[in-house]
Amino acid sequence: MTDLDLISSPLHDRHTASGATMGEFGGWSMPISYPAGTVAEHTCVRESAGLFDVSHLGTVPVAGPGAAAHVNTCLSADLEKIGPGKAQYTLACNADGGVIDDMIAYLASPDEVLLVPNAANSTRIVEMLQAGAPDGVTVTDRHSELAVLAVQGPRSAEALASALGEAAGEIDGLDYMAFRDLEGGAVRVCRSGYTGELGYELVLDAAAAPAMWDALLSAVQAVGGGPCGLAARDTLRTEMGYPLHGHELSEEISPLQAGSSWAVGWDKPAFWGRDALVAEKERGPARRLRALRATGRGVPRAGMAVLPVDGGEPIGTVTSGTFSPTLRTGIALALVETAAGVKPGAAVQIEVRGRALPADVVKPPFVESHVR
Repeated sequence: MTDLDLISSPLHDRHTASGATMGEFGGWSMPISYPAGTVAEHTCVRESAGLFDVSHLGTVPVAGPGAAAHVNTCLSADLEKIGPGKAQYTLACNADGGVIDDMIAYLASPDEVLLVPNAANSTRIVEMLQAGAPDGVTVTDRHSELAVLAVQGPRSAEALASALGEAAGEIDGLDYMAFRDLEGGAVRVCRSGYTGELGYELVLDAAAAPAMWDALLSAVQAVGGGPCGLAARDTLRTEMGYPLHGHELSEEISPLQAGSSWAVGWDKPAFWGRDALVAEKERGPARRLRALRATGRGVPRAGMAVLPVDGGEPIGTVTSGTFSPTLRTGIALALVETAAGVKPGAAVQIEVRGRALPADVVKPPFVESHVR
């Protein structure tokens, strides 16, 4: 795929004018980092506030009589567990129990749900939901019409309030995974994010995104933060042990294997992949996601083998690995064979360029979460 084939964010000109390094992500040209660098961006989110453009994420309204009920028969989590004005993490699974995509569902009413899937899978999710939609329920792809921004960090509430002005009062005291529609529904603000910090995600018309970006960036810079790219988003989510589709979740990796079974409404009578997942739950998954913290010098990367502490044949594979700017050491998420008996407190080795990197198995997150 060439640069000419990539979809541009409505903020593309803002990013390039700021000197951002752009890269392909899910078919979109998105900022990977800014001149300050990934470590600086990561640190500002942990210590003050950072602003992300995540407009590559899909935006899929499902509307009409029984829209929420339709979504609930398709996706894994139980929408009946939340009420209007709340958001929910959920999964779209295939018939074998693998994960086609993970996403956030915003429940506005029994007749209106907004889904935010990943960029590469948005079209497929739309088609699957459309295929089984009852009469009167519409599933619309607004991927190119809406923008998604995220303000993350301990001072994100302060920055967002400054940017929103008088409208800020409407989101004061917003609970985790709750949202409000501002300006007559022109802007949706949810207290959520992908960093483990206090944060907010905003969904708004693409045409209004540049002005909102400017206001948010000014407010974030005023509290000591700045713009952040997708590289920092990745190091931040890895420190939290959050899955990334295509790494910890895929059509070959089930929620049970990925430690995401909490996002499955096991008591629901129907959802995509239910029979396969129930069967896997009964027999137990053959592999499980583990968090590994390096105790030696080296940085684990996706695809590297995980070995027993005393060597021998591989027992797993790293799905995501990076250098943790917070911990100043290598960290990884890895799928490890259940039969190996590797649990938090154990030790393993990671094969890094032909040598063994010792690592401890820890309970995620790697760093303290402040999301709640």
